[in-house]
Amino acid sequence: MKCIIIDDEPLAIDVIESYLNQIGNMEIVAKCNNPLDAITSINKHRIDLIFLDIEMPNLSGIDLVKTIENIPQFIFTTAYPQYALDGFNLNATDYLVKPIPFHRFLKAVSRAKDKHQLLLDSKVNLSPSGQHNLAHSNNFIFVKSEYENIKIEVNEIKYIQGLKDYIKIYTTHSSKAILTLSSFKVILDKLPSQFLRVHRSYIVNINYIKALQKTKLVIDEIRIPIGETFKKDVLNRLGV
Repeated sequence: MKCIIIDDEPLAIDVIESYLNQIGNMEIVAKCNNPLDAITSINKHRIDLIFLDIEMPNLSGIDLVKTIENIPQFIFTTAYPQYALDGFNLNATDYLVKPIPFHRFLKAVSRAKDKHQLLLDSKVNLSPSGQHNLAHSNNFIFVKSEYENIKIEVNEIKYIQGLKDYIKIYTTHSSKAILTLSSFKVILDKLPSQFLRVHRSYIVNINYIKALQKTKLVIDEIRIPIGETFKKDVLNRLGV
Protein backbone atom coordinates (compact mmCIF):
# COMPACT_ATOMS: atom_id res chain seq x y z
CA MET A 1 0.00 0.00 0.00
CA LYS A 2 1.14 3.52 -0.75
CA CYS A 3 0.92 5.80 2.26
CA ILE A 4 1.70 9.30 3.47
CA ILE A 5 2.57 10.45 6.99
CA ILE A 6 1.35 13.87 8.15
CA ASP A 7 2.51 15.17 11.52
CA ASP A 8 4.08 18.43 12.70
CA GLU A 9 6.38 16.51 15.06
CA PRO A 10 9.41 14.96 13.28
CA LEU A 11 9.85 12.38 16.07
CA ALA A 12 6.27 11.15 15.57
CA ILE A 13 6.95 10.73 11.86
CA ASP A 14 10.10 8.76 12.65
CA VAL A 15 8.17 6.39 14.93
CA ILE A 16 5.51 5.69 12.32
CA GLU A 17 8.14 5.24 9.62
CA SER A 18 10.05 2.72 11.75
CA TYR A 19 6.83 0.80 12.45
CA LEU A 20 5.97 0.66 8.75
CA ASN A 21 9.45 -0.59 7.91
CA GLN A 22 8.97 -3.44 10.36
CA ILE A 23 5.61 -4.38 8.87
CA GLY A 24 6.78 -4.33 5.24
CA ASN A 25 4.83 -3.97 1.98
CA MET A 26 4.08 -0.35 2.90
CA GLU A 27 5.51 2.29 0.58
CA ILE A 28 5.92 5.74 2.15
CA VAL A 29 5.28 8.16 -0.70
CA ALA A 30 5.66 11.36 1.36
CA LYS A 31 6.32 12.65 4.90
CA CYS A 32 4.85 16.06 5.65
CA ASN A 33 5.25 18.38 8.63
CA ASN A 34 2.80 20.89 7.18
CA PRO A 35 -0.78 19.78 6.44
CA LEU A 36 -1.07 22.31 3.62
CA ASP A 37 1.90 20.74 1.87
CA ALA A 38 0.32 17.34 2.44
CA ILE A 39 -2.74 18.28 0.36
CA THR A 40 -0.47 18.76 -2.65
CA SER A 41 1.12 15.35 -2.11
CA ILE A 42 -2.25 13.63 -1.70
CA ASN A 43 -3.55 15.16 -4.91
CA LYS A 44 -0.34 14.43 -6.80
CA HIS A 45 0.09 10.77 -5.85
CA ARG A 46 -2.30 7.85 -5.75
CA ILE A 47 -2.39 7.25 -1.99
CA ASP A 48 -4.01 4.22 -0.33
CA LEU A 49 -3.56 5.20 3.32
CA ILE A 50 -2.85 8.38 5.30
CA PHE A 51 -1.43 8.54 8.83
CA LEU A 52 -2.72 11.83 10.14
CA ASP A 53 -2.13 13.90 13.27
CA ILE A 54 -5.01 16.11 14.48
CA GLU A 55 -3.56 19.11 16.32
CA MET A 56 -1.37 20.86 13.74
CA PRO A 57 -0.72 24.49 12.81
CA ASN A 58 -2.72 26.13 10.00
CA LEU A 59 -5.03 23.18 9.46
CA SER A 60 -6.15 20.39 11.81
CA GLY A 61 -6.25 16.80 10.69
CA ILE A 62 -10.03 16.79 11.01
CA ASP A 63 -10.33 19.86 8.78
CA LEU A 64 -7.92 18.33 6.29
CA VAL A 65 -10.15 15.26 5.96
CA LYS A 66 -13.16 17.49 5.37
CA THR A 67 -11.24 19.48 2.75
CA ILE A 68 -10.17 16.63 0.46
CA GLU A 69 -12.79 15.14 -1.83
CA ASN A 70 -12.69 11.34 -2.21
CA ILE A 71 -10.06 11.02 0.50
CA PRO A 72 -8.43 7.57 0.76
CA GLN A 73 -8.31 5.55 3.96
CA PHE A 74 -6.84 7.43 6.90
CA ILE A 75 -5.74 6.60 10.43
CA PHE A 76 -5.61 9.36 13.03
CA THR A 77 -2.43 9.37 15.15
CA THR A 78 -2.80 11.88 17.96
CA ALA A 79 -2.05 12.65 21.58
CA TYR A 80 -5.65 13.81 22.11
CA PRO A 81 -8.16 11.01 22.82
CA GLN A 82 -11.09 13.44 23.08
CA TYR A 83 -11.37 13.63 19.28
CA ALA A 84 -12.06 9.91 18.90
CA LEU A 85 -15.78 10.25 18.29
CA ASP A 86 -15.21 12.97 15.68
CA GLY A 87 -12.66 10.72 14.02
CA PHE A 88 -14.99 7.78 13.66
CA ASN A 89 -17.82 10.00 12.49
CA LEU A 90 -15.51 10.89 9.60
CA ASN A 91 -15.07 7.17 8.85
CA ALA A 92 -11.47 6.95 10.01
CA THR A 93 -10.08 3.45 9.59
CA ASP A 94 -8.71 3.69 13.13
CA TYR A 95 -7.78 6.15 15.87
CA LEU A 96 -4.42 5.72 17.58
CA VAL A 97 -3.46 7.61 20.73
CA LYS A 98 0.21 8.54 21.27
CA PRO A 99 2.46 7.06 22.46
CA ILE A 100 1.37 4.34 20.07
CA PRO A 101 2.40 0.77 21.01
CA PHE A 102 3.56 -1.33 18.08
CA HIS A 103 0.91 -4.06 18.56
CA ARG A 104 -1.86 -1.45 18.39
CA PHE A 105 -0.30 0.13 15.28
CA LEU A 106 -0.03 -3.30 13.66
CA LYS A 107 -3.71 -3.96 14.33
CA ALA A 108 -4.70 -0.66 12.71
CA VAL A 109 -2.58 -1.32 9.61
CA SER A 110 -3.97 -4.85 9.32
CA ARG A 111 -7.46 -3.40 9.37
CA ALA A 112 -6.50 -0.95 6.63
CA LYS A 113 -4.95 -3.72 4.53
CA ASP A 114 -8.09 -5.85 4.88
CA LYS A 115 -10.29 -2.97 3.71
CA HIS A 116 -7.91 -2.23 0.84
CA GLN A 117 -7.97 -5.87 -0.27
CA LEU A 118 -11.76 -5.92 -0.14
CA LEU A 119 -11.82 -2.94 -2.46
CA LEU A 120 -9.48 -4.68 -4.89
CA ASP A 121 -11.39 -7.96 -4.74
CA SER A 122 -14.75 -6.33 -5.33
CA LYS A 123 -13.32 -4.21 -8.18
CA VAL A 124 -14.68 -0.99 -6.76
CA ASN A 125 -15.05 1.70 -9.42
CA LEU A 126 -12.63 4.58 -9.35
CA SER A 127 -13.59 8.23 -9.52
CA PRO A 128 -12.10 10.45 -12.29
CA SER A 129 -9.44 11.66 -9.88
CA GLY A 130 -8.20 8.10 -9.42
CA GLN A 131 -9.26 7.86 -5.77
CA HIS A 132 -11.46 5.08 -4.41
CA ASN A 133 -15.13 5.95 -4.29
CA LEU A 134 -16.36 4.49 -0.99
CA ALA A 135 -19.81 6.07 -0.94
CA HIS A 136 -21.63 2.97 -2.08
CA SER A 137 -19.97 0.60 0.39
CA ASN A 138 -20.23 3.05 3.29
CA ASN A 139 -23.87 4.09 2.83
CA PHE A 140 -25.65 0.76 2.76
CA ILE A 141 -25.28 -3.00 2.84
CA PHE A 142 -27.38 -5.90 1.61
CA VAL A 143 -28.09 -8.88 3.84
CA LYS A 144 -30.05 -12.01 3.02
CA SER A 145 -33.00 -12.58 5.34
CA GLU A 146 -35.36 -15.47 4.65
CA TYR A 147 -35.98 -15.35 0.88
CA GLU A 148 -34.83 -11.86 -0.02
CA ASN A 149 -31.85 -9.53 0.10
CA ILE A 150 -32.65 -6.56 2.30
CA LYS A 151 -31.01 -3.19 1.84
CA ILE A 152 -30.00 -1.59 5.14
CA GLU A 153 -28.75 1.97 5.49
CA VAL A 154 -25.53 1.71 7.49
CA ASN A 155 -26.15 4.86 9.54
CA GLU A 156 -29.46 3.39 10.71
CA ILE A 157 -27.85 0.32 12.29
CA LYS A 158 -27.72 0.75 16.09
CA TYR A 159 -26.15 -2.54 17.11
CA ILE A 160 -25.71 -6.14 16.04
CA GLN A 161 -26.08 -9.26 18.16
CA GLY A 162 -24.51 -12.61 17.34
CA LEU A 163 -26.39 -15.88 17.88
CA LYS A 164 -24.25 -18.87 16.91
CA ASP A 165 -24.36 -18.93 13.08
CA TYR A 166 -26.84 -16.05 12.85
CA ILE A 167 -26.71 -12.33 13.58
CA LYS A 168 -29.53 -9.97 14.54
CA ILE A 169 -29.30 -6.41 13.18
CA TYR A 170 -31.16 -3.73 15.15
CA THR A 171 -31.97 -0.52 13.29
CA THR A 172 -33.73 2.77 13.96
CA HIS A 173 -36.70 1.67 11.84
CA SER A 174 -38.09 -1.11 13.99
CA SER A 175 -37.75 -2.78 17.37
CA LYS A 176 -37.77 -6.07 15.49
CA ALA A 177 -34.31 -7.22 14.45
CA ILE A 178 -33.32 -8.39 10.97
CA LEU A 179 -32.09 -11.97 11.23
CA THR A 180 -29.49 -13.20 8.76
CA LEU A 181 -27.14 -16.14 8.41
CA SER A 182 -23.67 -14.61 8.74
CA SER A 183 -20.61 -14.25 10.95
CA PHE A 184 -19.23 -11.22 12.76
CA LYS A 185 -16.16 -11.19 10.53
CA VAL A 186 -18.26 -11.02 7.36
CA ILE A 187 -20.49 -8.24 8.64
CA LEU A 188 -17.58 -6.21 10.08
CA ASP A 189 -15.86 -6.30 6.70
CA LYS A 190 -18.93 -4.59 5.21
CA LEU A 191 -19.16 -1.85 7.83
CA PRO A 192 -17.29 1.48 8.18
CA SER A 193 -15.17 2.35 11.19
CA GLN A 194 -17.87 3.76 13.48
CA PHE A 195 -18.79 0.14 14.20
CA LEU A 196 -16.97 -1.40 17.11
CA ARG A 197 -16.96 -4.95 18.43
CA VAL A 198 -17.41 -4.70 22.19
CA HIS A 199 -18.21 -8.29 23.10
CA ARG A 200 -17.97 -11.70 21.46
CA SER A 201 -21.72 -11.36 20.81
CA TYR A 202 -22.11 -7.62 20.10
CA ILE A 203 -21.08 -4.96 17.58
CA VAL A 204 -22.24 -1.39 18.19
CA ASN A 205 -22.52 1.80 16.17
CA ILE A 206 -20.70 4.32 18.40
CA ASN A 207 -22.97 7.11 17.13
CA TYR A 208 -25.86 5.62 19.13
CA ILE A 209 -24.04 5.15 22.43
CA LYS A 210 -25.85 7.19 25.08
CA ALA A 211 -23.66 6.29 28.05
CA LEU A 212 -20.66 4.24 29.06
CA GLN A 213 -20.94 2.34 32.34
CA LYS A 214 -18.31 0.26 34.07
CA THR A 215 -19.01 -2.94 32.14
CA LYS A 216 -21.79 -1.89 29.78
CA LEU A 217 -22.71 0.48 26.96
CA VAL A 218 -26.16 2.03 26.83
CA ILE A 219 -27.98 2.31 23.50
CA ASP A 220 -31.57 3.49 23.85
CA GLU A 221 -32.61 1.59 26.97
CA ILE A 222 -30.56 -1.46 26.11
CA ARG A 223 -27.45 -2.23 28.16
CA ILE A 224 -24.86 -4.02 26.07
CA PRO A 225 -22.05 -5.84 27.90
CA ILE A 226 -18.41 -5.03 27.27
CA GLY A 227 -16.32 -8.19 27.09
CA GLU A 228 -13.19 -8.22 29.21
CA THR A 229 -10.98 -8.99 26.20
CA PHE A 230 -12.52 -6.06 24.29
CA LYS A 231 -12.56 -3.54 27.14
CA LYS A 232 -9.15 -1.97 26.53
CA ASP A 233 -9.82 -1.50 22.83
CA VAL A 234 -13.30 -0.09 23.50
CA LEU A 235 -11.98 2.52 25.94
CA ASN A 236 -9.17 3.42 23.56
CA ARG A 237 -11.47 3.74 20.56
CA LEU A 238 -13.93 5.90 22.52
CA GLY A 239 -11.15 8.06 23.93
CA VAL A 240 -12.04 7.38 27.55
